Amino acid sequence: MSRRASFEHKRFFVIAVLALGLGIGLHAAGAGHPGTPGTDAPKSDAPKPGEPTDPKARKTFASAIDWEKHDEDSAAIGDYRKANKQDGGRCWECLWRAYRLAVNSGAYKDAVEIARDWLPLAQKDGDKATVHFRLAMALQNQGVREKKDKFLAESSDEFKAALALDPKFAQVHFNLGVSLARLHRDDAARAEFSAFLNEDRSNPSEHERAERYLERMELARATMAPPFAVTTLDGQHVSMDGFAGKVVLIDFWATWCGPCREALPHIRKIAQKFDGQPFVVLSISLDSDEAKWKDFVGKNGMTWLQYRDGGFTGRIATQFGVTGIPATFTIDADGVLEDQHVGDANIEGKLKKLIARAVEMGSRKPTPAAENAPGGAD
Repeated sequence: MSRRASFEHKRFFVIAVLALGLGIGLHAAGAGHPGTPGTDAPKSDAPKPGEPTDPKARKTFASAIDWEKHDEDSAAIGDYRKANKQDGGRCWECLWRAYRLAVNSGAYKDAVEIARDWLPLAQKDGDKATVHFRLAMALQNQGVREKKDKFLAESSDEFKAALALDPKFAQVHFNLGVSLARLHRDDAARAEFSAFLNEDRSNPSEHERAERYLERMELARATMAPPFAVTTLDGQHVSMDGFAGKVVLIDFWATWCGPCREALPHIRKIAQKFDGQPFVVLSISLDSDEAKWKDFVGKNGMTWLQYRDGGFTGRIATQFGVTGIPATFTIDADGVLEDQHVGDANIEGKLKKLIARAVEMGSRKPTPAAENAPGGAD
């Protein structure tokens, strides 16, 4: 499957990408192998730590890298797994690359199998915990995709195995809470979200999300937009969960993208049309040149929220699985990921309905004065 996956794959991909990006790096001190992807094909005969050493396996490994460069993910996954077998089942880098591609392309069944092959290679408790976590995430996504509780239950067991090996692995509590919530084990899920809030010190944007799940457990069962926090061009600190109660339109673009420039008047029209309503537009640029981006924004009167992510490998673009621009994501007032449009799609009608619902929801919420008012006279 190509990395240019369908929107449905991207919707589930969001869950897995959060796991890959937050708190699950290998305990590399003493691990004796690389914990992150991205090494190039071997440029010499000497394999790098974690790469295959068997000559046949190295040829297959190089073939997998070539497939990956051409976005042929299925072929690349197959060759990485084949290289691992040719290397006696001990190629850590083969399995990491295969797992990453499987998750990114939505091939969660493959990701589960790869993680199971990976477990015997982990020797230290920290590394074992990390692989159990990755297996749990693949199972969780498979359960969500296929709507099968058995995979969610298995993911819960794997998350617990990770915590048993590394009790300080705070991120596990958050994701275990999601699996438990989807299994409608709400009290147990609340305990895990609370544990995450008490123990985690590194993911403030996920703290907002955990707090919202504690307040409204049904959101933990929805396909939520990934949590993030950024400082915009005008110095505002904004976060996905800070937009709660508002409809959000996130627009990924770049100054070098012709179709993005053509879509700009439409984005501007939407921002102006719904100004003053519970609605936010956040444009996220994939420009690498900061000065060029700032100049373009200023000259084109882009007065709504602006942020530069730097490219397709930027943190926010990766979380949303963006592989082509222009791309816009519609998010409702609860933070649920509603839709994606590639190009200048006519989305005003849907936005109007979502905003009307947000207004209605806002009108139902009691004001602080009403909440604290004494009971009326008899």
